[in-house]
Amino acid sequence: MRYLYQKLISDRHRLDWFLDSVVTREWHYQHDAGRPFEETSAELIRRFPEERELIAAYGPRWLETIGEPIPGMIELVGEIAAAGIPLYGITNFSGEFWRLFRPTAPVFDLFEDIVVSGVEKLTKPDAAIYVLAQQRFGVDPGRTLFIDDQPRNVVAAEAAGFLAHRFDGRAGVEARLIELGLFSEAAEAASGRVTL
Repeated sequence: MRYLYQKLISDRHRLDWFLDSVVTREWHYQHDAGRPFEETSAELIRRFPEERELIAAYGPRWLETIGEPIPGMIELVGEIAAAGIPLYGITNFSGEFWRLFRPTAPVFDLFEDIVVSGVEKLTKPDAAIYVLAQQRFGVDPGRTLFIDDQPRNVVAAEAAGFLAHRFDGRAGVEARLIELGLFSEAAEAASGRVTL
């Protein structure tokens, strides 16, 4: 959210207040759970009528809230796909914002399927989203590695029977894939890339 609002609010203290008090992570999380922006923004504008213009900008300018991809991860996803390892996704994401975002991110063309929380009205770490993903993807959780940067989501995936790894950068993901026998450590050391 900061990526967008730092363009619209020049005063640092006001920017911090706005993100801590008005357009908060908790407010945004409602979208991930399936509530439409039209509803959530109307409620927020009633609470903060003086911030109407800034709140209203969030929906149509939502793509500007997204930063750059983590260095090396798009390449790693490509290498995993090239190795013939099926990729699936479980994302906490607004259904309406996903429809805006998805065409801008061709890396997701490599995924077999993606469960989007805002579409399903289920969010990580709710156990039900892992059950849904397992059924929809047709995977054996005990042979499926779940990767996420949020500890509570990793814990929930493990509770659902998945192998799990807390995302800590490309090197950590590579090490876990090698540990599971999906990549060759010798090839990685020789080439500087993850290869089978």
